[in-house]
Amino acid sequence: MLLLLFTANTCFSQHALKIVIRDEASKIPLAGASVYIKGTESGKISDSTGSVEFKNVKDSSLSLVFNFIGYLEKNETFTFPQLSDTLFVEMISDEDELSEVVITSTRTKRSIRNIPTRVEYLSGEELDEKGNMRPGDIRMMLNESTGIQTQQVSATSANSSIRIQGLDGRYTQILKDGFPLYGGFSGGLGLLQTPPLDLKQVEIIKGSSSTLFGGGAIAGMVNLISKSPKPQEELQFLVNVTSASGLDINGFYSEQHRKLGLTLYAGYSGNKAYDPSSIGFSAIPKFNRFTFNPKFFFYLSKTTTLSIGLNTGFEKRIGGDMQYLTGHGDSLHSYYEENKSQRMSTQLNLNHTLNEKSYLTFRNSVSFFKRNINIPGYAFDGKQYSSYSEIDYNFKMPNTEWVVGFNVYTDKFKENPTDRFPKRNYDQNTIGLFIQNTWTINKWIQTETGIRGDYVFDYGFAFLPRVSALFKITPIFTSRIGAGLGYKTPTIFTEETERIQYQFVLPISTDSNKLEKSYGVNWDFNYSSRFFERLNFSVNQLFFFTRIRDPLVLDTLPGPFYKLVNSNGYLDSKGFETNIKLTYKRFQLYIGYTFTDAHLNENGEIRENPLTARHRLNNVLVYENKNKLKLGLEAYYYSSQPLTDGKIGRPFWTFGFMAEKIWNKFSLFVNFENFTDTRQTRFDTIYTGSITHPVFRDIYAPLDGFVINGGLKLRL
Repeated sequence: MLLLLFTANTCFSQHALKIVIRDEASKIPLAGASVYIKGTESGKISDSTGSVEFKNVKDSSLSLVFNFIGYLEKNETFTFPQLSDTLFVEMISDEDELSEVVITSTRTKRSIRNIPTRVEYLSGEELDEKGNMRPGDIRMMLNESTGIQTQQVSATSANSSIRIQGLDGRYTQILKDGFPLYGGFSGGLGLLQTPPLDLKQVEIIKGSSSTLFGGGAIAGMVNLISKSPKPQEELQFLVNVTSASGLDINGFYSEQHRKLGLTLYAGYSGNKAYDPSSIGFSAIPKFNRFTFNPKFFFYLSKTTTLSIGLNTGFEKRIGGDMQYLTGHGDSLHSYYEENKSQRMSTQLNLNHTLNEKSYLTFRNSVSFFKRNINIPGYAFDGKQYSSYSEIDYNFKMPNTEWVVGFNVYTDKFKENPTDRFPKRNYDQNTIGLFIQNTWTINKWIQTETGIRGDYVFDYGFAFLPRVSALFKITPIFTSRIGAGLGYKTPTIFTEETERIQYQFVLPISTDSNKLEKSYGVNWDFNYSSRFFERLNFSVNQLFFFTRIRDPLVLDTLPGPFYKLVNSNGYLDSKGFETNIKLTYKRFQLYIGYTFTDAHLNENGEIRENPLTARHRLNNVLVYENKNKLKLGLEAYYYSSQPLTDGKIGRPFWTFGFMAEKIWNKFSLFVNFENFTDTRQTRFDTIYTGSITHPVFRDIYAPLDGFVINGGLKLRL
């Protein structure tokens, strides 16, 4: 009898609990949510119906912790007996998780999770990490993203451009706070003269984006967003040295005090000429660059804010024969390439809130860029004056938002030739009118549509429609699709002409040349979930296609002279990108793969677009102990690339390792870049001809090899 009583007592003290986990707003079940017993490692994962079940619970109460990607953690205690066999736990979407991730490149200030246009976002923390590797410019930061490749166009001076989805650099529009400051002549050195320390975030839109900010965004757009002042004072310094004789000294200050705010960036970057291959030519040129960017913020009232800024950069770089650069040149060792540049641009932004549903924005910039290029027997001297003015009106209605605007863009280039070659001067002016609508149709679909009409003087009218849609199929599975038209105004400034320092390149003719026009489409899928309680998993799969009609190509004429002509055909770029992210405790693994198929079809003849890696693989493993230690290991693969001389470049891998030890007010970092010493000069040549009169080949792999850099960050 006693034995039976004890058994009965045990039976009555055991309980069963079934829970369905769902989204609080939509009531959609959350599959893959983790549930574990508080204070233990024991738990379960919800099934496809969002359900978990606990059996044989002996205690009178059970404390559970609920976690799911993109949702706030929830703690619940269940007391037995329950009134129902099945209970519902509703989790709240963690909007605060991305509350600071406000995207402005689509002209509407929205959370990144609610933007129909596909936008890739690099946070300030990511910029800080990439700044450890190359504090002086943003080339590495962009080059390590899938679908993006920074292409070096000068073997001795390291001038570079950015390629998105296999398309040449001139098809990508680079903005600074929404201002097109790096177009035409000023784009050649833009990547090398933009430090990351004063950037808050970087927003990247791949595919046709000309509807947003005008021509030049056929391949995509990169918007560099500057930091803004906060009530708390921010003062940072960074000092970096490299084994290749490089030095970076950067400082940033910001503060907001009542109705006045200020941000100030000042920096110096320099390097001695460096030749790790001992081939006689510089892999890193000798250069000195000074940058000074002040910006003032005036909080005129609760509804009106005015900001006025200035971006400046002054640089001298010279590469070439190492004996010449070290002061031991002679008639044999006499080749050099010298670049002197000055960059100045203003930024004015006035934002006035009319009421709780509408606001008005006016922005203006005026830019000046001067560049001198000198090689033996030839000099190029040009100045560019450009301006951008825009006014737009933004107003909200229930479930929809409208933006209507008008802008004027001017671009004037003036050359000061030292010979009788025809001047390449031009004066291009564009006026544009645009309207955009963002519409939340229901909880699972949002759209963003826009129409722009640009009138380009001397080239005519460009009509640019665009449409994007976001489908929230489930809380863990979403999809975006977008399509639009684009155009690019012809100039002599391309990657091909940059390689030859614009020598013997005939002027653009408004009679024979015309706008390059395009259409493109992107379609992606996003999935995120949690497995085995602590393993977070997300994947993004993107498919892309772009066609450029009448692309501008460099034609060789007798003389020899060169002329940029509109090809009788089209350029296609298609492929896909796969991005995978795995997070387990303090470890994060990023895997990215890009497949790109870019071909030029000219008069029925098809050939691959040069310097485009068909296969590219990005691998990054990061360990982070918050505010204490960061470790990063990287591996990148590039498949063989077709070259402009008809040959094929070899495939290669590069590897890097970074470490940063963090204290309260300062941190120390070290970076071992390309520690396997992958260099094009180890398996291929970079020039033909003699050392006195070299003819440089395409640069498709690193030239500087294994470089160690390290330094100190101060946060005062």
